[in-house]
Amino acid sequence: MTFQQLTYVVEISKCGSINKAAHKLFLSQSGISTAVRELEEELGIKFFVRSNRGVEFTPEGKEFLGYAVSLLEQKQRIESLYGESRSTIAPVHFSVSTQRYPFTEDAFLEMLQQNQENRYQYTLKETSMDGVIDDVYDHRADIGVIYLTKLTEKIVCRLLDARELTFHELAVVPPCVYVRKGHPLTQLEHVSEADLEGYPYSSFEQAQGVAVDFSEELPMVSMRKPSKAIIVNNRSTAMNVLANTDAYSTGSGLLAEHLSPANVVTIPLADKDPVRLGWIYPQNAKLSSHAEGFVRLLEQSIQRSIAYTSSLHRQIVGK
Repeated sequence: MTFQQLTYVVEISKCGSINKAAHKLFLSQSGISTAVRELEEELGIKFFVRSNRGVEFTPEGKEFLGYAVSLLEQKQRIESLYGESRSTIAPVHFSVSTQRYPFTEDAFLEMLQQNQENRYQYTLKETSMDGVIDDVYDHRADIGVIYLTKLTEKIVCRLLDARELTFHELAVVPPCVYVRKGHPLTQLEHVSEADLEGYPYSSFEQAQGVAVDFSEELPMVSMRKPSKAIIVNNRSTAMNVLANTDAYSTGSGLLAEHLSPANVVTIPLADKDPVRLGWIYPQNAKLSSHAEGFVRLLEQSIQRSIAYTSSLHRQIVGK
């Protein structure tokens, strides 16, 4: 299949006949007919049927047209971006894929404030852990930010190794529960799984078939399936649910000043292994200057988040 063949099929659809398309493209009718027939044989479909009124596209042909038009548009865009006639300097591209952590957003905002590029396209994408790994592996993201626990480390690291990605640790923190200020659980210095029973459990939506090891929340083997569950798909909604209900969630517990709701706090979970937060990157690949700078900002941001979260907890315990 060639772009030339795609062009012929699309032009025939616009003109309504092979003869008119050939005339418009300054080609022979037989030449276009042969090229289209070869493509039909290659794909095993019939694009259209001929009649005295011209051509009529089949259902398969109409479906193929949509893909063909899209491919030709992408080709034209690539040519305009990278063709010889391009006179402007290409923008700097840098992309981060992360689980829903405010400290990553904080580092991203700091990068934007420090940026001195004249042309750039920076991307921050919040998604699930399996989504982060896919983004870095498929080069849709330069850096990914995820977490590991003793319970999930084996399966996650096995996947990272299979995709030739490396986990670089940023910090180790105790797992926590997220609740609103004034929640009954804030009376406790540490929370056990037994303390959580009866309260609604808020979690992020997980794609069907994805292992619990890749969930956003802290996996707890001993916890039964909650009788009250609230499922959301973005961090803003999750924080609003926690800030305005008696629901709780679990995770790293880290909050960021000026980015996290003032009405949400975290309490350490008792008797749980620590959470390892870090960034992932292709093995043996050299960090770009932008990636190096962002990692430094991540290191600074996560330390600020740890300090801020600890200060909030001290305020609660001191009451």
